[in-house]
Amino acid sequence: MARVFNFSAGPAMLPTEVLERAQAEILDWNGSGMSVMEMSHRGKEFMSIAEKAESDLRQLLAIPDNYRVLFLQGGASSQFSMVPINLLNGRNSADYLLTGQWSKKAIAEGKRYCGVNVIADTSESKFTTVPAADSLGFSNDAAYVHYTPNETIVGVEFPYVPATGDVPLVADMSSTILSRPVDVSKYGVIYAGAQKNIGPAGVTVVIVRDDLIGNAMENMPAMFDYSTHSENGSMYNTPPTYSWYLSGLVFDWLLQKGGVEGMAEINRGKAEKLYAAIDASDFYSNPVDVECRSWMNVPFILADAGLDSKFLEQAADNNLKTLKGHRSVGGMRASIYNAMPPEGVDALIAFMADFEQRYG
Repeated sequence: MARVFNFSAGPAMLPTEVLERAQAEILDWNGSGMSVMEMSHRGKEFMSIAEKAESDLRQLLAIPDNYRVLFLQGGASSQFSMVPINLLNGRNSADYLLTGQWSKKAIAEGKRYCGVNVIADTSESKFTTVPAADSLGFSNDAAYVHYTPNETIVGVEFPYVPATGDVPLVADMSSTILSRPVDVSKYGVIYAGAQKNIGPAGVTVVIVRDDLIGNAMENMPAMFDYSTHSENGSMYNTPPTYSWYLSGLVFDWLLQKGGVEGMAEINRGKAEKLYAAIDASDFYSNPVDVECRSWMNVPFILADAGLDSKFLEQAADNNLKTLKGHRSVGGMRASIYNAMPPEGVDALIAFMADFEQRYG
């Protein structure tokens, strides 16, 4: 059976070359006679896999030496708690920007540990925009500032990085990491669930500045202390070894494709082409402010919502899968992460034009 173009928001499609390499190595990795799934996480074979994965990620993102890279479990949702546990460091409040469902969840979890100052809230716009950079009124006593650069559900994206001065900036980059260059030095913590742009579900990458490690709140579980993982090479407990290995294959693939600079050019082109097709039509529309449109998640609405199910059925028949919008938004959503080839976007645009011709 031919592979389809999978527009899922996550778990998302993986590069075909990565899956083929994993297939070739599944029974015998590098002459070891073992699958990676069978290896001891402390054995020399897997240690070499882990070390290369971290080295490649550091190269891709130009991560400074004073940052640790952790490969954890629990998804971004666990980081909603781990961030305040580790970064409050005796303070009682933190600043949060509310721009969608994922930042909303981060705020709810942050409130378990401290006073949350919501310094920006775009809910009145139904999260179709982001606050202006000069409108952010940071608190004087905040331990950190948390934001979500890209909100997967509504497809809204920050076109700038908040300037927080000496206050650590924390970013949930689950849906944008590795899609373009990023200046890691502007952040105190970057975290990302793997299942969109990194690899399969199971791994959460955390990039944390050295001075923010070792300050966890008392009486917290050891697994929620960044120092536990930093001091043990992310192997305090048995890590998700196969997901870590596959993530490493993705990092290697990205390096072969020209790194994040090369991917940025491709991703920009895919997004611009899809948005242009939507904007040129009276049949489709995108609700997000133009300057805040996501490169990764493109929601679109049909003029007649009664045609939604027909659109999805026929798209699936044309090997264009998982286009249904989130239940809170409706319509359609095309997630076009790194692994989505330009040909997939071209196929979607062609189908949309044909569907409009027949039903518009």
